[in-house]
Amino acid sequence: MDWFRKPKYMTVRVKKEKKAGIPENLVTRCPSCAEIIFNKEIAAALKTCPKCNHHFQMSAWERLRLLADNGVFIEQTSGKIQAGDPLEFPGYADKLAKGRKKTKLQDAILAGICAIDGTKTALAITDFGFMGGSMGAVMGEEIARLIERAIVDRLPVVIVSASGGGARMQEGIISLMQMAKTSAALSRLDEAKLLYISVLTDPTGGGVTASFAMLGDLIIAEPNALIMFAGPRVIEQTIRQHLPKRFQRAEFLLEHGMLDMIVQRQQLRETLGQLLRISSS
Repeated sequence: MDWFRKPKYMTVRVKKEKKAGIPENLVTRCPSCAEIIFNKEIAAALKTCPKCNHHFQMSAWERLRLLADNGVFIEQTSGKIQAGDPLEFPGYADKLAKGRKKTKLQDAILAGICAIDGTKTALAITDFGFMGGSMGAVMGEEIARLIERAIVDRLPVVIVSASGGGARMQEGIISLMQMAKTSAALSRLDEAKLLYISVLTDPTGGGVTASFAMLGDLIIAEPNALIMFAGPRVIEQTIRQHLPKRFQRAEFLLEHGMLDMIVQRQQLRETLGQLLRISSS
């Protein structure tokens, strides 16, 4: 009788079928237009959005393939220069190791000699993937050596900046010294009457902006690149005012005379080639 009075329950476990998910590394959501795009389409458009022309970040190796004729490049030091840890900054060695593993570079820069659209050029490219592309002793030394080589061999210099990290705080005053070091080297390049073209990409900031990035005879930027010294939030909090729309973006800087031109990524190699040929004629 108790069996009829008290209800009994039975738990039945139903095996759920696994839903077919989207494979990793197949699509990317554009941060500008929010469209979901196949990575193959982005790669075919040189890492730009085919819908809204947003320029995604590129690694130093990707930019090298974009600019150097046939991808041929003679690396300056083959990564033999490595950063020290002068301040014994906590965790710095681990960050360096992660940066090297991620970018396949010894530091946040790739420097050497190549031909750009037929003109032999001293080329340096910074990589945001290595600690935000921040500048330490290695970057300053690589740029100074490249410029000295250009002076001896009578070559133009092109530096592509993707350094939102500015001067590397883990190296303290040594990183700040690289601002003066690279600026002095570029002064010697100017005295030798050789061309220096600075290409600014998203993002370029801090001590890099305050030194070699803004010292070009010609300064070119990619569309919508963030170019700054201090970030917009820091400035707003300091002056307690709202900043103009598109402040610190490439188009804003072009309107205010800080840039010479904005060039689409698809036309960058051709444009650099034209400028280099004009300067050498």
